[in-house]
Amino acid sequence: MRPTGITIASVFIAGVLAVSTASVFIRLGLEAAHSTGPGVSLLISALRLAFATLLLVPALKGLSKAKIQPGGWAFVIGAGIFLAVHFATWITSLSYTSVAASTVLVNTNPIWVALISWLWFKQAPPPLTLAGIAIAFAGGIVVGIDGQNKAPASNPALGNTLAGLGALAVSLYYLLGREAQRRGFSIGLYAAVAYGIAAVTLLPWPLVLHTGYLSFPPAFYFWVLLLALIPQLVGHTSFNWAVKWINPVLVTLVILLEPVGASLLAFLAFGETPGPRVLLGGLVLLAGVALAATGSSRANTKADA
Repeated sequence: MRPTGITIASVFIAGVLAVSTASVFIRLGLEAAHSTGPGVSLLISALRLAFATLLLVPALKGLSKAKIQPGGWAFVIGAGIFLAVHFATWITSLSYTSVAASTVLVNTNPIWVALISWLWFKQAPPPLTLAGIAIAFAGGIVVGIDGQNKAPASNPALGNTLAGLGALAVSLYYLLGREAQRRGFSIGLYAAVAYGIAAVTLLPWPLVLHTGYLSFPPAFYFWVLLLALIPQLVGHTSFNWAVKWINPVLVTLVILLEPVGASLLAFLAFGETPGPRVLLGGLVLLAGVALAATGSSRANTKADA
């Protein structure tokens, strides 16, 4: 049974509030670790997903009764791998650029969802969507060349590039996850399997980069546990549930509220004020993304009529 609009809106609100805390928890975890190297970032990604998977183990009991259709397992495995890529790139980006720049760039999902849907389902984006994509990329360029953010950013160009790659990966994650759920995975079972696959994909990498799993102070693991409980279990699972019922472009449009919440929390927690180019570029980028998503939404509405 399709949920009511009020139910979907409530889930969205809870999801946005939850994911807005992610970048702050990550930054606090990095500070607690007294390290900002890629090994620590990958450890945060892996432990976040491992903790979330452990909390979802009871959902795996439904696996024996699930009626998974052909292709379901391929989609859920692909979703888990792209989720791992998303966290590996985005969380690492926070070591090199500001919270504002990173969260703006990683939330260009509607652009990538529209383009991937074009290539995947052979549905050309309408003119309004193409105009929005052009505007958004212009804003992304402004954010990318910013050199004035006041975060502890050692390499903004690298951080911004990683955040952009994270946006592409999470777009594929949402689209593949939608297909997996349509092929028989319940939301609990899907989350448990996809998060588990992502965790297994990431867990070896800290060791490869000579980063110990248990060599950090308790505060580090506390912030990672909060990452698993709030942004992952509440935030990501909420969006994964919603993407089954409504257009994924609209889901990613709602996620655009995350940079607002994340930037506000970063200001309160760290006194981090984005540079003027980040603010200007971010506004242009988000306006372009909203325009692109609106164009896709109108096109899908006409197609369903």
